[in-house]
Amino acid sequence: MTKPSAQRSLAASLAALRPLAQQNFVATLTPTEAQTLAADFASWAHPAQLPPSGPWRIWCFLGGRGAGKTRAGAEWVRRQVEGGKRRIALIGPTLHDVREVMIAGPSGLLNLPGVRPRFETSRRRLVWPNGAVAHAFSAEDPASLRGPQFDAAWGDELSYWAHPEETMETLELGLRLGVDPKLCLTATPKPIRALKQVLARTDAAITRAGTHSNAANLAPGFIAAVEARFRGSVYGRQELDGELIEDPEGALWSRAALEEARMAPPGALDPIVVAVDPPASKGPQADACGIVAAGAFAEGALRKAIVLADASVRGLGPHEWAQRAASLAAQVGAARIVAEANNGGEMVRSVLQIAAPGIPVKLVRARLGKRARAEPVAALYAQGRCLHAARFPALEDEMCAFGAPGFMGSPDRLDALVWAITDLLLAGQEPRLRAL
Repeated sequence: MTKPSAQRSLAASLAALRPLAQQNFVATLTPTEAQTLAADFASWAHPAQLPPSGPWRIWCFLGGRGAGKTRAGAEWVRRQVEGGKRRIALIGPTLHDVREVMIAGPSGLLNLPGVRPRFETSRRRLVWPNGAVAHAFSAEDPASLRGPQFDAAWGDELSYWAHPEETMETLELGLRLGVDPKLCLTATPKPIRALKQVLARTDAAITRAGTHSNAANLAPGFIAAVEARFRGSVYGRQELDGELIEDPEGALWSRAALEEARMAPPGALDPIVVAVDPPASKGPQADACGIVAAGAFAEGALRKAIVLADASVRGLGPHEWAQRAASLAAQVGAARIVAEANNGGEMVRSVLQIAAPGIPVKLVRARLGKRARAEPVAALYAQGRCLHAARFPALEDEMCAFGAPGFMGSPDRLDALVWAITDLLLAGQEPRLRAL
């Protein structure tokens, strides 16, 4: 039988291997060695599943679906019990979630290797042989936490609690036993106030992981299947990557509205344009060159536009970004290239004509600020007259941040989008946008 120190060394090596190599490695172990390895969670867990070192009162593990949040929370509770904690609160969105996920689920407390507690269903509690007790609570009923007191607590899926702020406040008042009471929160992030309050606390430690971090413990093909469907979408970034995505107050677009604006391109688009917002400088730190393609179509008596592609790029010189714009124009069958001339003037026309000699180039000069130019386009989106043929994460990030206080950087992709939509739907309606 392998000694504990040797087993830990093997487990540490295992954590560095790719999923298939991990499976092959485990297949070489004896049943006893495999059982010992499974019980030694700290040696093979990915880093986000382990509480950070240093002083903290709340550990919050934000992760994508399948990132190992439940296992991390359950293992943390087990370590608290082994370390002397005796009264523990288990809080989930509902009592059903506590029972079926946190307690009896595949990664729940009843299915961890080693010493297991006894589940007293009628009293909604777990009892360990050493006398530690964990009680189940629902975030649907924050008042049920009023009165009991604890020296540890695990809250799962905070973002989906019915009353997150009230539940957190009541729970914290009961977290008062022992010398160092702590709270573990495991959550898929959503931009709710309660979660943002936790993230802003100085006594909170945060770890993050995407679904792919736990690939070795997921069904074969799961990662590829969900990424093929959701990669690049707001839903995918939240549910798979574990990102906290929110709409800043004051932004001209919202993510929910952009999700509703998606549709497949209609059969006939007339015209199609590629809009270019040239950068004022060159190099890795320069602004990006915005390059966006869009087309117009009629829906009854209403004229609409649909964004077809975002080929924006950073760090290229004039002839290089001009060639990129020309390639996109040829790909989508653009009738013309619309380019802002504020930075470069006739040079912009020249490099685009060299790159795309068969496509007309229309130069426009902005006499309004970026927000004033963007607002009429945002109004068209609000009217349902602007659509997206696919997900454009970088472009949509700019759209959903632009206009909010504190927005930093240059909205180069957005500028190109505004020029494209203006040319297709607003041409001639704005006297201070002059074509050259």
